[in-house]
Amino acid sequence: MEKKDIKILAIESSCDETSAAVVVNGREVLSNIIYSQIDIHTLYGGVVPEIASRKHIEKVNQVIRTALKEADCTLDDIDAIAVTYGPGLVGALLVGVGAAKAISYAKNIPLVGVHHIEGHIAANFIEDKTLEPPFMCLVVSGGHTHLVKVTDYGQFEILGVTRDDAAGEAFDKVARAIGLGYPGGPKVDKLAKEGNPDAIEFPRAKISDSAYDFSFSGLKSAVLNYINQKEMKNEEINRADVAASFQKAVTDVLTEHTIYAARKYGMDKVALAGGVASNSALRASMKAACEKAGIQLYYPAPILCTDNAAMIGAAGYYEFIKGTRHGLDLNAVPNLKLGER
Repeated sequence: MEKKDIKILAIESSCDETSAAVVVNGREVLSNIIYSQIDIHTLYGGVVPEIASRKHIEKVNQVIRTALKEADCTLDDIDAIAVTYGPGLVGALLVGVGAAKAISYAKNIPLVGVHHIEGHIAANFIEDKTLEPPFMCLVVSGGHTHLVKVTDYGQFEILGVTRDDAAGEAFDKVARAIGLGYPGGPKVDKLAKEGNPDAIEFPRAKISDSAYDFSFSGLKSAVLNYINQKEMKNEEINRADVAASFQKAVTDVLTEHTIYAARKYGMDKVALAGGVASNSALRASMKAACEKAGIQLYYPAPILCTDNAAMIGAAGYYEFIKGTRHGLDLNAVPNLKLGER
């Protein structure tokens, strides 16, 4: 018998993107519709949870309909619905979970709750159809910095986490300090191209009791102190040099930890995931380090690094074929940890 293709309708609403996608067999994307709220939240210098939730309510049905139309299918063609149920903003998550449960109930389609970070990792399966576990994965986004050993589909061993600020948070705070505004990551990356990454020696934190954990709070404070001292002395601040030097300090630490972990665990494959994975300096740093170490590097296209439903569909597929099913009691879990069910 010919193997049946499995079509997943995926919904993502964990922060400020409302997204729906149709994904076949966890690898092929038929549609990936993303409504971004960046322009709205830029006015406030960051994501306002209440506004995000309201926008999700306005847009969720629209993006689902568009995703189905673009994929040239109806709900009758869908084998399962995958939805992000954590971590994220609780109000935002509830909108996606509510929509997924309603469709699941109305059409009697199996429901699969997906961990947001697992989605980011699974984005690599869409980008490179040949990638299979095991591999080492560096997850870097606004709220998360994880060093993860991916042992199998949906199976993870967390080796390192951030002890304080995530890398993305540090980017946003430094961007604000040098007057770039929100969202910080892409703006720092762009400005850093005009600066000298060796102009200022910012600290690289090491955690004495864990070689794999991260800490970016001290680096962020060092940048703020540097700016304050310059302002107190009425000296000119080269913002491009600050951005480039800060970015180099972050990417050096991320790269060093990841390569060290890959070597320790005998991994010849390393993947990047999360919003910061689209940072050009991080990609260049990881590429050079992996080539030197004889490690194959994988990373998704920038559109798959940001929050999107296609990655949720990829992760949802592997959960679905493993037999994962959720009932109509599925709830949003804003602090859901990687590997938890």
